[in-house]
Amino acid sequence: GKYSGTHEQKPCINQPSEGTTTTFPSPEPGRALACIDGGRATPFSQEWVLISKQERIDLKWQASYWEAQHARGKLRIADLEQEVLLKDAKIKDLQNRLFGKKSEKNSPLKSEKGGKDETPSKRNRGQQPGSPGHGRTKRPDLPVVEDEIDLADEKKCCPTCGLPHLRNPALDEHSDVIEVEVKAHVRRIRRPAYTRNPGCTCENTPVIVTAPPPPRLIPRSDYGVSFWVEVILSKYRYGQPSNRHLQDLQDQGLPVSPGTLAGGLQAIAPLFEPVLEALYCKQMSERIFHNDETRWEVFVAIEGKVGTRWYLWVTRSPSVIFYCIDPSRSAAVPGAHFAGLLADLVIIVCDRYSAYKKLARLALNILLAFCWAHVRRDFLDAGRAFPELEAWALEWKERIGTLYHLNRLRLEQWDPERALTEQSDAFRQHQDDLQAALEHMHEEATRVVAETDECAADAALSRSARTKRKKVLESLLEHWPGLIVFVTNPAVPMDNNLAENTIRTPVNGRKNYYGSGSIRSAELAAMLFAILQTMVLWGINPRHWLTDYLRACADNGGSAPRTLDAFLPLSLIHI
Repeated sequence: GKYSGTHEQKPCINQPSEGTTTTFPSPEPGRALACIDGGRATPFSQEWVLISKQERIDLKWQASYWEAQHARGKLRIADLEQEVLLKDAKIKDLQNRLFGKKSEKNSPLKSEKGGKDETPSKRNRGQQPGSPGHGRTKRPDLPVVEDEIDLADEKKCCPTCGLPHLRNPALDEHSDVIEVEVKAHVRRIRRPAYTRNPGCTCENTPVIVTAPPPPRLIPRSDYGVSFWVEVILSKYRYGQPSNRHLQDLQDQGLPVSPGTLAGGLQAIAPLFEPVLEALYCKQMSERIFHNDETRWEVFVAIEGKVGTRWYLWVTRSPSVIFYCIDPSRSAAVPGAHFAGLLADLVIIVCDRYSAYKKLARLALNILLAFCWAHVRRDFLDAGRAFPELEAWALEWKERIGTLYHLNRLRLEQWDPERALTEQSDAFRQHQDDLQAALEHMHEEATRVVAETDECAADAALSRSARTKRKKVLESLLEHWPGLIVFVTNPAVPMDNNLAENTIRTPVNGRKNYYGSGSIRSAELAAMLFAILQTMVLWGINPRHWLTDYLRACADNGGSAPRTLDAFLPLSLIHI
């Protein structure tokens, strides 16, 4: 109901209120009233309405409600705009990763000088005119096959008088031509037979005597050792698909079915297991490792496994390169590999993948050394995604480059036979400079992370850019203990490039033949990758080693040799 007393007079509201309203004329006719927004008066401003107090409360509540909803909507829109900016930056970053140049080779960021693109170099690629060359490449291990090209008989005498020319070996000329002759052929071995002398009455003498048959790597197989050497090197050393190698053999007149190739590789796979075991035992006695992993397709459906993606793990030490294949990318894989460690404390150089962090938490004798190249990539990606962070990213890139330079100067003076406290004065000077640069970087990162978003220095940055910058620096501080392991351990490199370069050969093979068709072939690939790359690491020709080893297996009746001493470097022999 209405209430008595002085009535509240309000301008007309577009949304009608509940209840009965009474309209009154303006108390001062002829006087134009102002609108609520301060503009020119409207016809509705000439009239007054009378509402109840309950209606007034409801209207004020509705006005407050919609005002709060409007403010909340504006905040939501602002958050969505920042989220769109962040997603756009991620899309730009992913596009640059997929289609752009690699940041380690040539940063797509602009140069520090004026923010302009760098002028392309006019220097031609390759050997520069006037620079000293390396001369003829020496090939001391290449065998020499003597050949002779002589004059025709009619040219060995004077065409005028007919007198013969005199032979003078001291003036002979020599010309070297490098040839590579590859051909498939059948080696037919004739074994002469002998019959027992009629006068021989010895009981133990056979009637027909012949030489023993040639040793075979695979019983009753027509393919010799050289065939399997070519197959193994083609696929696991040079990354060539098996089908392409079979086409090459067919062009040479040797058609081979894919089933013969697959069955033969399966038959000779156990021959390499003792070698791999010796490599593993040697590796577990070392102290510094480089680890990485990459995807590997195994086109086999197994229970509990979705898809065909497996993972090829590499562990490189100073003496051994070891691979293992597993359907999982969890910490259990490196945990099982490092279960046989003999040292009290080892260092694993790796990226920031969580499986290695979990491994270090579970195994107290493992210390992780993280990669500075990945940290550098974080700053480059941030500068590429957010142009407003470009100058900041380039500044940190230069700081990381300074660390590499100081560490290189330090290592030039490092004596591995002496402790850090016993090194030369030059080494200690570079060591102090390196530690000072690291402390300055840590202090700067800590200061920026601790700053609030309303800092005046950040006024020119969007909220997404500030979030990205803070995330990069927080990651740097989180992994800081692992990033400075190289300071007290000069033998540890600053990055994990050694493992990434090592795994390049399997990655090229994966691109060419997509992976493995069975679990057995995947395990064989990991085993041969490990053995062949370890031999290359020691400077051993893999073709020569593989030929000698398979011949020894053939001589042993198609089994691995009883002793491996002749087929392993001296330091790899496990006693």
